[in-house]
Amino acid sequence: MTFKEEFDFQILKLTDTFYEAYPNPPFKEIMTKRQRAYDCLLLQTEKELLVCIPYRSHITHSNAYHFKNSVRSRKSRSGLDYSKAVIIRNKEYISGEDAVIDHDEFRETIENISRIKSEATRFVEEYCDHIRGRHVLHEKEFRRRYQYSPLKYFHKELALDFPS
Repeated sequence: MTFKEEFDFQILKLTDTFYEAYPNPPFKEIMTKRQRAYDCLLLQTEKELLVCIPYRSHITHSNAYHFKNSVRSRKSRSGLDYSKAVIIRNKEYISGEDAVIDHDEFRETIENISRIKSEATRFVEEYCDHIRGRHVLHEKEFRRRYQYSPLKYFHKELALDFPS
């Protein structure tokens, strides 16, 4: 499904419809905050995938873009968490409500959008290459990067469903 609006990225929230389609359980790796939606960066890749990456206040691993120039990032390791990215195909999953993020983090996102898009796309593509057997990661490395990733729920969207 291709969206009519052409864009490279958007900052948004996911809708309740998304969370109803992917409830926890069984989709326990998808980040949920029922009280308030996560603010996300939605990227459109060259392969027409829409990758939604949540902004997080505290990220302790390296599969993320870590902000460096905000007050919040100096207190905790805030950033965009690639390991919690989800794939969006349904327009109803994208909220029209404005996402509100830290001004400094918004500016840093814009200034580094090419790097963020490249790193996020690589994270998803390396997962796909491993699953397809094109470039298999060592078992420990795959587990370290993807054990808690929700990408495993989006094999159909990633064209990873193989006929039996």
